[in-house]
Amino acid sequence: MGPVALPAWLQPRYRKNAYLFMYYLIQFCGHSWIFTNMTVRFFSFGKDSMVDTFYAIGLVMQLCQSVSLLELLHIYAGIESNHLLPRFLQLTERVIVLFMVITSQEEVQEKYVVCVLFIFWNLLDMVRYTYSMLSVIGISYAVLTWFSQTLWMPIYPLCVLAEAFTIYQSLPYFESFGTYSTKIPFDLSIYFPYVLKIYLMMLFVGMYFTYNHLYSERRDILRVFPNKKKM
Repeated sequence: MGPVALPAWLQPRYRKNAYLFMYYLIQFCGHSWIFTNMTVRFFSFGKDSMVDTFYAIGLVMQLCQSVSLLELLHIYAGIESNHLLPRFLQLTERVIVLFMVITSQEEVQEKYVVCVLFIFWNLLDMVRYTYSMLSVIGISYAVLTWFSQTLWMPIYPLCVLAEAFTIYQSLPYFESFGTYSTKIPFDLSIYFPYVLKIYLMMLFVGMYFTYNHLYSERRDILRVFPNKKKM
């Protein structure tokens, strides 16, 4: 007797795709809820809704960003075919700004720039996770492919600018409250505002690297996509 074929649902590729589909779906639902909540609140309360954006959706945003760290594991384990360093830089930007800057300073949470930043993040993620979710199950649309590979071109630099402005606005509060500033052995100390100022410069260097990578990826995907349609 020949080897017995495994059922489709037991095959490693099927399980991997099923897992990725569920992951993308959960992330899409989370970011869609955040974006919908922000939109409804803005049309209901106007500019007043921007002040307490973090109080309304901050917890869900933190959850989505925390779960997104799994993507580094996906890439490292070969579950996702992507480059590790560019994704690491993008996730690091968000983790630092969201958890170390915004979450730690209540005064920063009330700034308009936090609302703007969350809008940019969720716009990118809703489109990206929609595209990824459908790609995993073999569904592709020319419009969605083009949109997902083009939307980031204006939005990603705006995200970095909003992140930088958020950090800039947080500096006086870190200086006043001394958050994260600490003394270390040998009469040395870590003054966190200086760390943030150094990170501001690194942020734009990382943006240049990530932008070039995403542009090359976009060119390769859009070059291959018309050939797939003809096959």
